[in-house]
Amino acid sequence: MSCIFCQIAAGEIPAEILGRSESAVAFRDVNPQAPVHVLVIPVDHLGSAAEARGDAGEATLGAVMRLGVEVAAGLGLVEGGYRFVINTGADGGQTVPHLHLHLLGGRQMRWPPG
Repeated sequence: MSCIFCQIAAGEIPAEILGRSESAVAFRDVNPQAPVHVLVIPVDHLGSAAEARGDAGEATLGAVMRLGVEVAAGLGLVEGGYRFVINTGADGGQTVPHLHLHLLGGRQMRWPPG
């Protein structure tokens, strides 16, 4: 496997895992952009949100979001709030070609974000 996120999901590259389900893994971002910055990825490789089509894509996105919500609650972010971000493609800011949700929290988020 050449995809770094596939390797993290498979346990081949160490990461600070904060949550795992049958189909998704959550771990701390190594380059945090907020006091809490977690990445939630599908276990099975999917290049981006643009590839999440049909029932399988809906299930994958749902699993990623569900684990993100669970991790946010476990980190105590529910009361203060948090942000989910999914970057898609180069213009969207995606730097790793594996679908990933950014869970950001621990500070006031600004708008517009980018």
